[in-house]
Amino acid sequence: MSKLTIDSFEKLQQYEGQEIGVSAYHTITQEQIQNFAEATLDYQWIHLDAERAQTESPFKSTIAHGYLTVSLLPYLWGQIIEIQNLKMQVNYEIESLRFNQAVLVDSAVRLRVKLLSAVNLRGVIKARLEVTMEIEDSKKPAFTGVITFLYHFN
Repeated sequence: MSKLTIDSFEKLQQYEGQEIGVSAYHTITQEQIQNFAEATLDYQWIHLDAERAQTESPFKSTIAHGYLTVSLLPYLWGQIIEIQNLKMQVNYEIESLRFNQAVLVDSAVRLRVKLLSAVNLRGVIKARLEVTMEIEDSKKPAFTGVITFLYHFN
């Protein structure tokens, strides 16, 4: 899979209204869910207790934290695009986000991204992205939304 390489505002702006790409699949393991629980202090049983989830959960399995799936956005986005000549990237906004389906442990997810707009704000690029986190072998995505990154070029 080849990444789209962007080195200027003008080059990014050429992709407005287009799908930028799709990441590789990433499998969410129980260990990753456990580590996320420890980092966020969110120890709800639906994420961590496999035996209880098997009997009491409608999913019959532990599930990833919704915010764990959201936290994968920069990592998966980095598989789709390479921004060169970059000083820093800042998470700016989640305009809308809808969780559509739980991600069961050991499911593979990937990110599909469309560039809605790219605006130059006095040298800082504001990129609005339509994002869909797809679950392998599932018709429903984990989530859909619109997020914004700010790119500060050198």
